Amino acid sequence: MTYKDSTYQGDNDYVVNCTGDCVTGDQVRFERATFTGSYRNAKFAGFELVTGEIINDSYGAEKQQHTFTIQAANGDKIRIKGRNLYKNNVYRKTWDDESLRTQALIEKHQRGRAARSVRDLRREQSQYF
Repeated sequence: MTYKDSTYQGDNDYVVNCTGDCVTGDQVRFERATFTGSYRNAKFAGFELVTGEIINDSYGAEKQQHTFTIQAANGDKIRIKGRNLYKNNVYRKTWDDESLRTQALIEKHQRGRAARSVRDLRREQSQYF
């Protein structure tokens, strides 16, 4: 098995593939790669199954990188960049009221557009200085 060969495809509880569109409030499960050894000489050790609830998401001020905070089932808080969360499929439980999730998704997309606009404006201005 190599680093990109995650085999998790959901289960009886986590049935909705939300790869690319997770929101605060989602109960998620996904696999993430683990490594052993030093940072400079890391060796792939396998995948760990992570289960938890997304309790926060944000866009970084400088690069607008989407970051999620997940409250893991064991109580740990995990911060993970969106690109790493979405790397291997993410599955979620259905919400009791999916319309509330739709509202959260719309709000998240609005914040993302605003963050990209700020970034683009800053890049545009930096070309002149």
